[in-house]
Amino acid sequence: MKFTNNFLICLTGLPASGKSTFARKLKKIIVKEQKKYEVAVIDPDIIRSTLMGESFDSEKEHIVRKKNLEQIKASLQENKIVISDDINYYTSMRHELKEIAINLRLPFFIVHISTPLKICLEWNRKRGKPIPNEVICTIADRFDMFDKYKWESPDLIIDMSKVSKIDPIIYNFLKYIDKQLRKISPTGKEKSTSPEKTNYREELDSITRSIVGEFLRQHKQFKKRKKLLKARKQFIKMKLDENLSHKAIETQFKEFLRNSFNLDLK
Repeated sequence: MKFTNNFLICLTGLPASGKSTFARKLKKIIVKEQKKYEVAVIDPDIIRSTLMGESFDSEKEHIVRKKNLEQIKASLQENKIVISDDINYYTSMRHELKEIAINLRLPFFIVHISTPLKICLEWNRKRGKPIPNEVICTIADRFDMFDKYKWESPDLIIDMSKVSKIDPIIYNFLKYIDKQLRKISPTGKEKSTSPEKTNYREELDSITRSIVGEFLRQHKQFKKRKKLLKARKQFIKMKLDENLSHKAIETQFKEFLRNSFNLDLK
């Protein structure tokens, strides 16, 4: 197997779903099948352990996330194949990884480890409950599924509780990656896609996401959250055929939200 590019694989799934098991096996097979690229598995639990030891400090989680993204970017820049072994349960988290890949002009793939909550809780119990069950349940309740944007449709969905032989699944997935890489130009863009249009679409998504995220962080009791997220998606569709500047996107989106929800946005 001869990959034409290094790339980023984003794992996403509940805690105790088998992500790390999958990541280790995936790395082992990639290393075995090709010698051109080193493989880095970036696990935020290792970063977290370095910062906090055995304790947990929620106030340091933003530092963990920042260092996690920095390590992913650095490893990609070192020409490594990178596997993000994290829950990545929000669309925004997956988008942060995609943005890194886009900025480095590298391919991006998503693997959803879809092991059911009930099984995750059982596996967590068997390994001594390193993660409180209520945390796993909360993440399951807040998990963003993949029905919002085409870009985050998983390239592979796998329930680890139903897998008896994982090697064939991984080999088929790597064949799929190899095929996708051959469709991509050396710039990291699909040959049939206009880079300018792709960049504009990503900028629309990133700017509007940031504005909505900041508003929701400041107004945690906002009752129309789902309608707000739906409105953001509607705005993006409305503006896709335009070529607005960064400032114009911000201005027009805030005006759109003021008119739609009577929000006080500066």
